[in-house]
Amino acid sequence: MSRRSGGLIGVWAEQQRVAQRQREGQHQAVLRQQRDAERTQRSYERDVARMQREQRAAYRQQRDADALRRTQELDQRVALLESLLAAGCREPAFSVESLRREEDVEPFAPGPLGEPVAMPDQRFYQPQGAWTASGRAQAERDARARFEQDWYAAQAAEARRVEQLAAYRSAYDDWAAARRAEIRAHNGGVDGTVEALRGGEADTVVEYFTAVLFASTAWPEGFPREVSAAYDRSGRGLVLDWDLPGYEVVPEAKGVKYLPSTDQEKEVPRPVTQRRALYRGVLAQSVLLAVRELFASDRFGALDQVALNGYVGGVDPATGLASRVCVASVVVERSVFDRLNLELVGAVECLTGALAGRLSAKPEERVPVAPLLAPDQVGSDVVVQGDGEEPDLLAMDPIAFEGLVAELFRARGLQAVTTQRSGDGGVDVRALDPDPISGGSIVVQVKRYRNTVPPSAVRDLFGTVQDAGANKGVLVTTSKFGPGSYTFANGKPLTLISGTELVDLLHQHGLRGRLGGPGGPGGSAPEAVHASAPAEAAEDFNLLGMVWSGSAALDVCALVCAGNRVLGDEWFVFFNNPATPDGSVAMVAAAPGDRAAVRVGFDALPARADRLVLVAAVDPEVNPDADLGGFTEAGIRLRDDSGVELDRLEVSDGRPGETALVLGSFRRRVGGDWDFVLGGKGYRGGLEELVGDFGIEVE
Repeated sequence: MSRRSGGLIGVWAEQQRVAQRQREGQHQAVLRQQRDAERTQRSYERDVARMQREQRAAYRQQRDADALRRTQELDQRVALLESLLAAGCREPAFSVESLRREEDVEPFAPGPLGEPVAMPDQRFYQPQGAWTASGRAQAERDARARFEQDWYAAQAAEARRVEQLAAYRSAYDDWAAARRAEIRAHNGGVDGTVEALRGGEADTVVEYFTAVLFASTAWPEGFPREVSAAYDRSGRGLVLDWDLPGYEVVPEAKGVKYLPSTDQEKEVPRPVTQRRALYRGVLAQSVLLAVRELFASDRFGALDQVALNGYVGGVDPATGLASRVCVASVVVERSVFDRLNLELVGAVECLTGALAGRLSAKPEERVPVAPLLAPDQVGSDVVVQGDGEEPDLLAMDPIAFEGLVAELFRARGLQAVTTQRSGDGGVDVRALDPDPISGGSIVVQVKRYRNTVPPSAVRDLFGTVQDAGANKGVLVTTSKFGPGSYTFANGKPLTLISGTELVDLLHQHGLRGRLGGPGGPGGSAPEAVHASAPAEAAEDFNLLGMVWSGSAALDVCALVCAGNRVLGDEWFVFFNNPATPDGSVAMVAAAPGDRAAVRVGFDALPARADRLVLVAAVDPEVNPDADLGGFTEAGIRLRDDSGVELDRLEVSDGRPGETALVLGSFRRRVGGDWDFVLGGKGYRGGLEELVGDFGIEVE
């Protein structure tokens, strides 16, 4: 019995030991898991801390880089100011020869009219499906009849093509001759300018040399370009009051630092003495550079002496009112100036020493100096520009007009500069809208016209926008635009600013400008010109070509109306009255692909007319039982006066039972421009019922 008991105890003890070992193994496993989890957590925390350190380091590097970039921009601005005179002397001088234009005329391009109409080939007109002799004879007669019908139709089409080609060629020859005559007249005007400069004509001398200063590419962005000038013909001396930049042109900050403790950027101020010295240097350089530009562009012996007074605008602290103060003045003989090496001189020392000029000791405080010679002191032969009156945009100096447009863009918060006079690619002003979402580069063309700007100018602007890779194009004119221009610009990155809109924008932004005489737009206006070229031919007329699907014969008519009433029976243009009394609207032969055409001179329409209504009606003599149910895919091809298609205006389809339809109307906008309004009203009573709605009594 004792051995059995001992055996049971041994078994129990062994079981206890096994259970103990299992518990210890489980405990050790739990401990291992805890240690592994702790190691994983510590590794994760180390990775997070390292990533945060790296992120903080990268963020600080980014902020340091931003601060460095801003510092470099300040350094570049200062370097530009310090090298203003030397860099400007390396720029080519303005030359009147740059205003000449080559006698380049677009070659004759007849397009589809240059391709003869294909004549039918009799080999493709063989009899079909005949088994008997009589059937074959009839089939041969039918085939020959089809061939003859198509052949005569092709002959008629070819005759029309030849006639239209001859007319198009004649129109092209007239246009090319007029274009060449215009270019020769322009170049003749340039020759006249040269002779006037050589003869010392005061007005021409003043206009030319003020244009020299406006056109110079040596001036940094933001520098003013305002001038008043007078010319002493007897002494061959030019006297100018020229605006200089204000104290703010020199950056107040010397650099930018990033402060990690506050996560902010701090501007390091430029020492006051350094900023003042730099500003005086900029003023002296500006005066010397302006004198250099004048003498360098004088190849006619018009200038023996230049007197220049530099003015700074701003607010007078004593009165709180805007005022101009003379801070520099110099009178320079050409013989003295030609001996200077401007790229190496110290500007302040040269102005006040070698040239005995005057420079304010404290221009930043607007301490004035007395002008050595003023424009009103040079004698009786004086022509002064910029005298404070509201300038006439139509008579303004071309380059000054471009500068005014650039100033308008700057007043609207954009960066804008005028371009060089030659090689500008058709761009007068380049602007940049800094808005990161809606902004981008803008090319601006400036046209001083009295008549309507032709659509070709808008097409040319669109091509310039594409060539320059710009985001937008703006066409500014002293005149207005026709419907062809607005139609072409619709949906494209183009903005058209008419003369009245331009004047309103100028006044909204504190700038001056008027159209015509002292009375504004109603005053007399001289012949308008482009800012960089002589006047171009204004838009004479538009061709409205009608297209539609369907076999019904239709009459297309036009009504010149005031509101919904035609001006009179003679202003209803249709087959029995093919033109208005003044010829502003007329039925003409349709261009290839069109089924009817109307020629319209929108500028020539009577002042009391505010809309031109186009209608279509079934011809009851040709199709007495037809209606407009098959009148589909209808449209108006808007063409310019050379026949080039500008756009297609969609019109409403016809409806069964109706025999007349209002296609749409061109309506005069405020300011004289025209918009197209879609029609769609149908009539079951034909043309008689339709014209009755417009006040025409049909007997």
